[in-house]
Amino acid sequence: MSILEEIADKLAIETIKVMDALGDDQYFNQVAKEIGSSSQTMEEAFLTAMRMRLAERRAKAMLRAEAERIAEARGKPKA
Repeated sequence: MSILEEIADKLAIETIKVMDALGDDQYFNQVAKEIGSSSQTMEEAFLTAMRMRLAERRAKAMLRAEAERIAEARGKPKA
C-alpha cells in the first residue's frame, strides 16, 4: 500500500467514526471537499477508500442478516 493509500484509508476510518457519532452518512462529502481544496489526488484516494470501507460495511451487515436467517431456519421444523 502506498503512503497515499495508507493516509487516505486512515482518514476514511476516522471519518466513518465521526459519521457514526454524528448520525450523518453524507459527512464524508464535506471531508472530501476539504481535502480536495489542497490535493485532488488525495481527495480521489480518500473517496476510493470511503467507497471500499462503506461497501465492506454493507456487505458485512448483509452477511450477518443472512447468517441470522439461516440460524432461524435451522432452528425451526421443516413444513
